[in-house]
Amino acid sequence: MDTLQKQALTKVPQVTLIFWLVKILATTLGETAGDALSMSLNLGYLVSSVIFIGLFAIAVAIQIRSKHYSSSIYWATIIATTTAGTTMADFADRSLGIGYTGGTLLLVSLLCMSFSIWYVSAGSLSNQSINNTKTECFYWVTILLSQTLGTALGDWTVDSAGLGYDVSALIFGSLLLVLLAAYLWSSISRTLLFWLSFILTRPLGAVVGDFLDKPISHGGLEFSRFSASAALLFGMVLCLMLFKQQAATTHH
Repeated sequence: MDTLQKQALTKVPQVTLIFWLVKILATTLGETAGDALSMSLNLGYLVSSVIFIGLFAIAVAIQIRSKHYSSSIYWATIIATTTAGTTMADFADRSLGIGYTGGTLLLVSLLCMSFSIWYVSAGSLSNQSINNTKTECFYWVTILLSQTLGTALGDWTVDSAGLGYDVSALIFGSLLLVLLAAYLWSSISRTLLFWLSFILTRPLGAVVGDFLDKPISHGGLEFSRFSASAALLFGMVLCLMLFKQQAATTHH
């Protein structure tokens, strides 16, 4: 099977610099949009989570039924995971009363469980092996959990550890640069580096999103959650229009 045929089997994009830029914008958008629904509209974490999980289920169904990679469908599904992740993490951390530490530990456990079941079932965790319905389902469930974990982790560094938005953003940004260096100058598993980077972009987006919309008295800029979300969505669309993404080559 030639390369073009292989590419037709996968519906995830190639991992490039633009992929990570759009991912960070999407995770930041997830924080502001999730908070807009749960806080600004006062729907609460549980109702907002139900709404976003419903949107996530619809988006994943469309993504799985699609025959080829579609940038708009893929990134709409990513946005659904990151908005759902925001409200789910807030619900676990605050409404369940387990705190940021408890929520982070719970989500780490669930994410490790998802990775383990996926690996045992499919034999690979590579984003380049997403070539059938089973691996697509594992992929999106794992992404949803990673987005939820990232939100809890971001909240933990800002609030429980008391590091604030700027220091937390610096920490997560620095860790991502370390992973980039490992990608460029080491032979560490690309799959491991991908998932570590994918997870860490979420708390970076979470703390940046909180920095944008939280009150000035709490260290934020107090921008409107709706206007911040609109600006971030515009940035995503602009990047995707200017830099066309190709489907990743599938591995068997």
